[in-house]
Amino acid sequence: MVPWWLLAIAVFGANFALWGVIGLLRLLDSSAQRWRDRRSADDSVVDLNRFQGGLDVDDVAVLMPAHNEEAVIVDSIAAITALVPAENVHVVSDGSTDRTVELARECGVQVISTARNVGKAGALKEAIRRFALVERYPVVMLLDADTHVQPGYFDAALRLFDDPEVVAVAGCVKTTWRGRGLGAIGKLVAFHRQRIYTMTQYLLKFGQTWRRTNATHIVPGFASLYRTEVLPRIEVNPPGLVIEDFNMTFEVYQKRLGKVGFTPAAVAATQDPGTLKDYVKQCKRWALGLWQTVRLHPPRANLFTAMLALLLLEMLTSSVLLVVLPVVLVALLLPALLPGLLDVPVLGEAHQFVSGFATPSALLFGVLIPDLALTCIVALLQRQPRYLLVGLLFLPLRVLDAAIALYAIPGAWLTKSSGRWRSPDRHVVDQSA
Repeated sequence: MVPWWLLAIAVFGANFALWGVIGLLRLLDSSAQRWRDRRSADDSVVDLNRFQGGLDVDDVAVLMPAHNEEAVIVDSIAAITALVPAENVHVVSDGSTDRTVELARECGVQVISTARNVGKAGALKEAIRRFALVERYPVVMLLDADTHVQPGYFDAALRLFDDPEVVAVAGCVKTTWRGRGLGAIGKLVAFHRQRIYTMTQYLLKFGQTWRRTNATHIVPGFASLYRTEVLPRIEVNPPGLVIEDFNMTFEVYQKRLGKVGFTPAAVAATQDPGTLKDYVKQCKRWALGLWQTVRLHPPRANLFTAMLALLLLEMLTSSVLLVVLPVVLVALLLPALLPGLLDVPVLGEAHQFVSGFATPSALLFGVLIPDLALTCIVALLQRQPRYLLVGLLFLPLRVLDAAIALYAIPGAWLTKSSGRWRSPDRHVVDQSA
């Protein structure tokens, strides 16, 4: 019989526990550093260079790839030009057939177009060359066309480059759901995605990007910063990959280019899929991109490979358990509701087999209650009590995520991707909502 606590570890993993503890150590280290800084200030010997690394928004080139983004491009440019000079904003239209180019030019930013749809990574690579960003700027921001950078992002993110070893900074993502006219399913999907963001950013990425133990598997491409000096050493668009951000992060570590920084204070809001269909498509794309990148980069004897191996092993284990969870529930509970089914040969044998290693109480305490506890934590951190109203619906969505994760694995070895993209349906956001 599998004990409930072992089931909880298998489903939710040691990664959250390990990196969560390291995240707490990072908080303690930061608190100790602030205490030392205050003491130094009292002694009038504070090192001002610790707080001012010399980078500001004038040093940042914003590169925004866009493919048929006329619904959101104007608002996104307005959001970033409120923080960065308009001449620093560069838009590359990747084979757009709508008014994306026209609208971007009307906003007063620099705009180019690719000759055809070459995919996001291909557009980024071409734009970096044509805009000569490596030669003109010390830092480049890769910004999705549906993303709004929040005030305070650059104050928090650029400070991380005070550490000369930091070559990339990951933004802290939150999903935009208000003012988009989403239906019940769309809001549920958005809440589920924000729940994932909160857990992975606070319980994984925060610990993974501590300067003492620096190894994270992705710098998300929605709003990330890179030192331009490392871009010539990163293959932005290797053939056969469906997305670029996993590969760029892997190359930072596997080529020993430096470290990745992250702070929850560097926030940007993005439009996640508003329908279950678009959500499934995006999850398939992300899962395929991860496994394609794993295939491309052989393991090495370093912390990054160890972190990645633990992450992938645990993802496989939890995905398998979550996918079989509905079957286990039916095998356990249906005969209890309809005892006559135990006399049916196949059903009776299935019930006997499943009950040999699982019980309803083990599933309750090992799966359902921990999942609801995570929802409570996320609701508290996000100050969104409405998450509690749909708390029981997040677990079925996790089962869907697990099925997609397993489905994508063979494709990473059996198929190649062109990288060309089709943006999901965008919505003009009502800012007054």
